[in-house]
Amino acid sequence: MRWSRRWPARSTPGAAETVEPGRRPEPSGRRRRGALVAAFGLLAIGLGACGGAVAGGARATTLARTTGSPLVIADLAPFSGVDAALGPIYDASCLAATHAINRAGGVLGHPLTCATFDTRGDPADAVPATRQMFATTPNLVLVIGVTSDEAAAVVPAINARHVVVFGMTGQSEFDHIHFPYFFRLVPPDLEEAYALVAIAHFREHFHRIGVAFGNDIGSQTFVQPALNAIRKGGMVVAGNETLNLSASSYRTEAAKIIEAHPQVILTEALGAADATFISEVRQLNHGKMIPIIGTSATISPAWFKAVASAVGGSNLSRNFLADNLVIDTSGAAYRVFVRSMEAIKSQVTKVGVFSTLFSAPGAVHLYDGMNLASLAMVMSHSTKPSVYKADILKIGDGVPGAVVVHSFAQGLAELKAGKAIRYVGPGGPTNFDSYHDSTGIFQIDSYSPQGVVRVVGNIPASQLRALS
Repeated sequence: MRWSRRWPARSTPGAAETVEPGRRPEPSGRRRRGALVAAFGLLAIGLGACGGAVAGGARATTLARTTGSPLVIADLAPFSGVDAALGPIYDASCLAATHAINRAGGVLGHPLTCATFDTRGDPADAVPATRQMFATTPNLVLVIGVTSDEAAAVVPAINARHVVVFGMTGQSEFDHIHFPYFFRLVPPDLEEAYALVAIAHFREHFHRIGVAFGNDIGSQTFVQPALNAIRKGGMVVAGNETLNLSASSYRTEAAKIIEAHPQVILTEALGAADATFISEVRQLNHGKMIPIIGTSATISPAWFKAVASAVGGSNLSRNFLADNLVIDTSGAAYRVFVRSMEAIKSQVTKVGVFSTLFSAPGAVHLYDGMNLASLAMVMSHSTKPSVYKADILKIGDGVPGAVVVHSFAQGLAELKAGKAIRYVGPGGPTNFDSYHDSTGIFQIDSYSPQGVVRVVGNIPASQLRALS
């Protein structure tokens, strides 16, 4: 049966022209993963000298009524290498957030600017990039990005320098190792692996599940939890292939997957890998696509553009689903987010299909993180992370009698009026635990043939528990 019949799009009127709204959720932006084992060894290298990573200069967005010196938000993420699509997504989010904040007068009279630092998706490059970030950014108030490619290497070091970081890593280690300056609005990979299997099992009732993930540390962390969940749900593992992200062809892996006769393939292989693999599976399968279920990283302008170019937008649309965090595209917060994104569109050149940013996890959740941090600076009357970080929790989770606000401008006005506030952005309300993790429920996304992200359902927590 064609998935276009089984997965009808459901939408809610009123968001952006380029997005079909519904309840939807970071792809993408994504949280890449790594092992914390090496973190403390790399921390010992120190952050004193400037390394050789590539950095972008600080850029201010539209300013209004700001008189103080600029404050910098650093996007520390891959801008080259196999995960090069991630950094530009986070940068677009930074430009959108700072545009809206600066239009409202900035933070305590200071304009915010964005600077980029390329980790190249490799801990060996991430350490010098972090050194360079600290060496060249005296007014650094916040770090964003930090995927699982480099999180294990740099989060302990950033924490040691007492700078707040909103990370996109899904590493499960951050669930039980506390870094006071680390905040996360995306789920651990373990939980997302269960979400992938839940879509295949509970929604589509597939029995034979193929698995094909990239050979990078981040993608591989999905594999064992997914295999465990498949078996626990009484299903069959129909092929388990590892895709070397540096390879130019995957015909051997595609042939093995086809021989195992899967009804669906779970995947995440970034860069050009998934596009090539899915195309070769289709070719060897007599021109027929095997349905695909991707991680939230596949909700990405670059991923859609690459795969749609390889197999056709209509083919992909009929045969694709992904998990993602729920984002309310029908509310005031999302409308502000979309307007802010549209305002900086001319500055965004490396993200593929621009409208896909409106559903990219990294773009949405980092936007919320920047608003939370900026409002916390206002509330604490300080731009020092060691002072304002405690107020992130108060503004995110709320206190009794807090006024709910959906933008920095609205929050600023209420704070000036002496009110307590709770910020609820397009990523929904936060509920931080003792490790500063706040993750919502998963939704199920698809693409239109043109790359518009559609929400087609949610994954109940009971289904995740049943597979864990």
